Amino acid sequence: MTTNETKIALVTGASRGLGRSMAIALAHKGVDVIGTYHSNKAEADATVAAVEALGRKAVMFQLDTSNTASFASFAVDLKQRLAANWNRSTFDYLVNNAGIGIYAPFAETSEADFDRLMNIHLKGVFFLTQALLPLIADGGRIVNLSSGLTRFSLPGYAAYAAMKGAVEVLTRYLAKELGPRGIGVNTIAPGAIETDFGGGSVRDNKQVNDFIASVTALGRPGLPDDIGPAVASLLTEDNRWINAQRIEVSGGMFV
Repeated sequence: MTTNETKIALVTGASRGLGRSMAIALAHKGVDVIGTYHSNKAEADATVAAVEALGRKAVMFQLDTSNTASFASFAVDLKQRLAANWNRSTFDYLVNNAGIGIYAPFAETSEADFDRLMNIHLKGVFFLTQALLPLIADGGRIVNLSSGLTRFSLPGYAAYAAMKGAVEVLTRYLAKELGPRGIGVNTIAPGAIETDFGGGSVRDNKQVNDFIASVTALGRPGLPDDIGPAVASLLTEDNRWINAQRIEVSGGMFV
């Protein structure tokens, strides 16, 4: 396989959890990975090692996806790295995965928490994608991350789910506007997953874990490796005609 034939994916929040699973799943499919991480370089380096162990190239950038002022310089750094490592000026796949979870009842949600969720999950996704558009190859693909919480409602996630609902609308608009470039855009909406997301409650709290299992058709909460391969599959040519869709990967929660 020549360098020009190698696909390159950029995954935000690739140092842990779902992002790491996505990076590894993409590597299994022969895709090279560019990842971003917020603060934990050791975890980011572990993702790089896992991808390289599968024979693929991987690099990591530190990026705060809530800081839109940093996106222009990030795009410049990324362009330089693409040229140096791949002899290319573009990459093929963008996965807007980075995120945080804040649990708070609607009546107790602070404006600061609302803004933090918005800056990461909506404003950051909007303007990072905008900044990277010149670097995404024509015929490429974008996957945005949403949540099962946009379809069903659980108290305490009003602000978080509202941001994800907006991302789902944004996905359809991106698909429409980027269609002339042959770029497909979809949303993956995970259900409850056993990670450290939101303090790790699904993974570590037996009562929460049991509840999720009881309302899921397949009888258990999700694992990171239930999501990563789904994202990698959606980015392949096999799924090139899937576009502007919200695809829930939840094991059948609340069906």
